[in-house]
Amino acid sequence: MGKVRTRGAALLLVAVALACALAGLAGCSGENAKGSPASGKALRVGVRSDVVGFGYLNEGTGKYYGLEIDIAEEMAARMGYGSVEFVTVTPDTRKDMLVNGEVDCMVACYSIAESREKNFDFSPSYYTDASIVMVEKSSLVSSIDDLKGLTFGTMAGTNTAPQLALKLTESGFTSGEALEQTEDHSMTRFDNFRLVQMASYQDLSRALEEGSIDAACMDGAIAHTYLNADRSMLDYVIDTQEYGVATQKGSALSKPVSDAIQGMLDDGTVAALTDKWN
Repeated sequence: MGKVRTRGAALLLVAVALACALAGLAGCSGENAKGSPASGKALRVGVRSDVVGFGYLNEGTGKYYGLEIDIAEEMAARMGYGSVEFVTVTPDTRKDMLVNGEVDCMVACYSIAESREKNFDFSPSYYTDASIVMVEKSSLVSSIDDLKGLTFGTMAGTNTAPQLALKLTESGFTSGEALEQTEDHSMTRFDNFRLVQMASYQDLSRALEEGSIDAACMDGAIAHTYLNADRSMLDYVIDTQEYGVATQKGSALSKPVSDAIQGMLDDGTVAALTDKWN
């Protein structure tokens, strides 16, 4: 599948006022980020701690588990690093942590998008995912049209909000014109739906359970963390995206990272790890 591209419709992008707008800074700090990989050094990798099957921190053991954890460890070994230091990142903190050199790279459910490629380098894609719509079964919502006049929720700092607004506009669900918006951009009201952006996936899941939103929109990989017997995913794909390892623009790490991931794709390592965690 192709890479996710942030497409036209300037009105939509302004209306949604993305919290995920990326800083226009690029630069490296720290010897690992700028220098060549060397045996004995630790590679600082930004990962998720809340996505079961991808990057999840067991607070009891203090260890991270998941597909992206295994990918990061294998990647670092192939690049000659002696160890990996995992650092938790969130959609709100990840871009600044990479720009500021707090992490050397990110393997954190970070989709490859044109807007992000202006500021970061990406490895080849190691996973293709789709953003979906999840509802409570008790709502009796069974199709996207059942959500007209209701409230969608997304996670702030992700691409889901603009992708959703664009998809709903292209399908004729909405005109795409924003009629009202809060100062902090956490709520936008359109003609046929309301869109809210929340600080965490836990908040999004809680809001769905409590009924303050009628549908939770997120990456399919993340949705499985919050899917339960009382919820279902609609037969509706907002958009597809490909996850890649992000490094600072022009970093000396960019090529070694890309070469390592490509090698893992070519020899079947990524496929084997994906099968392990799926």
